[in-house]
Amino acid sequence: MLNPMDCDTIWDNARLMTLACDADSLLIIERGLIAAKAGRIVYAGPRGDAPELNASQTIDCEDRLVTPGLIDCHTHLVYAGSRAVEWENRLAGASYEDIARAGGGILSTMNATRAAGETELMAQSRPRLDALIAEGVTTVEIKSGYGLDLATERRMLQVARSLGTACDVNVRTTFLGAHALPPEYAGRADDYIDLVIEEMLPQLAAEGLVDAVDAFCEGIGFTPDQTERVFEAAGRLGLPKKLHAEQLSNLHGAALAARHNALSADHLEYLDADGIAAMAQSGTVATLLPGAFYFTREQKLPPVAELRKADVPIAIATDCNPGTSPLTSLLLAMNMAATLFRLTVAECLAGTTRNAARALGLPDVGTLAPGKWADLAVWNVGEPAELVYRMGSNPLHARYWRGR
Repeated sequence: MLNPMDCDTIWDNARLMTLACDADSLLIIERGLIAAKAGRIVYAGPRGDAPELNASQTIDCEDRLVTPGLIDCHTHLVYAGSRAVEWENRLAGASYEDIARAGGGILSTMNATRAAGETELMAQSRPRLDALIAEGVTTVEIKSGYGLDLATERRMLQVARSLGTACDVNVRTTFLGAHALPPEYAGRADDYIDLVIEEMLPQLAAEGLVDAVDAFCEGIGFTPDQTERVFEAAGRLGLPKKLHAEQLSNLHGAALAARHNALSADHLEYLDADGIAAMAQSGTVATLLPGAFYFTREQKLPPVAELRKADVPIAIATDCNPGTSPLTSLLLAMNMAATLFRLTVAECLAGTTRNAARALGLPDVGTLAPGKWADLAVWNVGEPAELVYRMGSNPLHARYWRGR
């Protein structure tokens, strides 16, 4: 007779949705059980198939739905200040481009963020992260990009790391120095890119503050050639790449990202067939950001049907940021993705778990399976569709990160 398997925690009597199945279906394991040891799953499946287990504690889920912890794979939540007045101006007819070219937009947040010390930046950013955590988020990506100088970019990334430690959440940091052109480099974009790739990126990477590198490839951002230089520098440092692509126009950024085997290309409203084909070949995830689509009143929909047909994995994120998506609810982002983009419930749930993990290059989260981190969300819902259907309510019963 085999000895019982030792573990720390058992979650019993769960309606278990592991998200390990194909995105076209949502397999629910009735009378499911999860066991974890040292923060990692050792068993997830039907109670009847489980090995004999010896646990320090057993938690009765009382027939609640249990899913992987949610993953917000694209945020800019570390920043200072507010852009509510700019939003009001947009309501009066000003475009995002008009505001940006007048010195607002990203640059107004840059000024506020440069002026904020670490303590103030932490105090302003933590409530945004707390809101995500309260809805079952266990992993979140946080970008820099509102400093646009070495000192402030460093401070943003340090605050992001500190938030992860303080809040019991897995924070992945992305360096977005190529987000906008700071005013001291007006008319000298190539010189600024030199600063990004020769000083800022190597220094911050050497300090262990960078998990991935991003850029804003757009008419009001940086050209494909400048973006390619950033990606080449990231490649020399062995860092994964991500890209803001095809949000306002088609500069073929998604195809560029795919050539560099980027983890994801994000936004994608103006994505074309060549970009889709390139992403399908490289495995680059399409991260859709319905909050920004809604908030900027964009009219051009991302090509969801074509992405689906090409089997490009689709992730969904809040794009939490002060100017175009002040959204701190991943549940609402799922509802928006279904309502505005016509994603299915299964695609929305896969997009905030399994595919979101893939968009961050994280193989040990996003599904419930042996060897993965025990990041769980326990929900007071009858059906998975309720997680996407509801607006303005939070059915989370409990959240577990690393098994606790």
